[in-house]
Amino acid sequence: MHEPHHPVQASYLRMTAQEITQDVIQRHESPGRQFWMVTSVLAGLLGLGIIGFIILLSKGFEDRNAWGYYATTFAYIFTAAQSAVLISVALRMVKAHWRRPIARISELFAAVGLFTFLLLIPLLWVLPVTTGRRSIWFEWPGHSPHLWDTLALGLLVVCGLALLYFASIPDMAAVRDHATGARQNRYRRMALGWQGSLHQWKKLQVGISLLGGFYFILLIVVHMLISVDFAMSLVPGWKDAIFPAFHAITGFQSAVALTIVTMSILRWKTSLRRYIEADQFWGLSKLLLALSLLWFYFWWSGFFTYWYGRQPAEQSILKFLMFETYKVPFILAFLLCFVTPFVILMWNFVRKTIWGPTLAASIVLVGTFFNAIRFYVPAYSIEDSSLHFLETLPPANTPGGVDILIIIGGIAGAVLVYMLASRVFPIVSTWELKEGLLLQRVRKLMKIQIKVLAKPE
Repeated sequence: MHEPHHPVQASYLRMTAQEITQDVIQRHESPGRQFWMVTSVLAGLLGLGIIGFIILLSKGFEDRNAWGYYATTFAYIFTAAQSAVLISVALRMVKAHWRRPIARISELFAAVGLFTFLLLIPLLWVLPVTTGRRSIWFEWPGHSPHLWDTLALGLLVVCGLALLYFASIPDMAAVRDHATGARQNRYRRMALGWQGSLHQWKKLQVGISLLGGFYFILLIVVHMLISVDFAMSLVPGWKDAIFPAFHAITGFQSAVALTIVTMSILRWKTSLRRYIEADQFWGLSKLLLALSLLWFYFWWSGFFTYWYGRQPAEQSILKFLMFETYKVPFILAFLLCFVTPFVILMWNFVRKTIWGPTLAASIVLVGTFFNAIRFYVPAYSIEDSSLHFLETLPPANTPGGVDILIIIGGIAGAVLVYMLASRVFPIVSTWELKEGLLLQRVRKLMKIQIKVLAKPE
């Protein structure tokens, strides 16, 4: 495999397995003063978000319009963070060799699921019962969405945490073998007696595969439930069989973008440059380009049914969500989720760089937030969800000071949880890197350094 676009000399391939282990463990044990400064700032921003939440809570649960941006923040964090775990799962399933250095970066977003679950709890009190209104729970009216949505998201979070934990056992055993005192005792318990025997490796591989498969299935189910129960069913006349799939595609796109941005920050602010190379950015940029095109395809598939149907209910939905009331969020989402990343990533020489995919990914994350605004804020601005269609369009709900505090605090809280989780689990999967060393070598062909990759399967 010839990769002339980055210097092989700086790669971890020049290191031995023991050197990789020592280097990663040393970085894990000593994150540096800058790490704690950033976590302190994030904790302060989270505190501001908590203040905003307390003010919002004092208004009660009856005024659903006040909870629109809280629901948007919840949906945005869930869409990006929970879907990001799937990057590691999917690339491991297709045996993508270049994903090894970023596997743990993706899996660590499972820890954000705990924060997402906490954000869900207040929304359950705001979500109205299904009796007397249209929903997917017509055979189980009442509090069905509250029960099943909680159970589904809870199972997804547990499955993600289990995947993160079991995939980290060999690395926690390595920390155990190098640590002393209380830290060694803690990692001894977490490593579950791992010794690296052939039987243990087989059980680990089977467990990771099963948990990854379950996580993929649960993620699709939760995307469907969240998009329908917390958005579509609250807007009279909004009936779109494509919307849950579009919501999932939005999650996959933002997950790839979030992973790319995280990789770029780690390269910029930490000394992980030798592990996170141009290969990973190039590979994920192609996925991001494909998902940007799929974003447009699924949006168009849902749009033209309403456009050509021209029924009063369909026209009101188009005006409400796209062309009148929430026209600005829709235009920004369309430009930032499809047009701009497509124009940037359509060029192969840009995709091979690090700055190109990072720029496109940053734009996609902003666009995904505006996309969440145009779905969830309108859904919570409807006073009577039992109507057959919107006879009059409610005015646009613009964010106030409390909403801004909640948005900033929510996003800061998610990032804070991720950073704290990296203090428990090493952010680089050493066992996967060392496994990759057995399959590739650096060789010199004339004046060019090339990577030679084995294909054992």
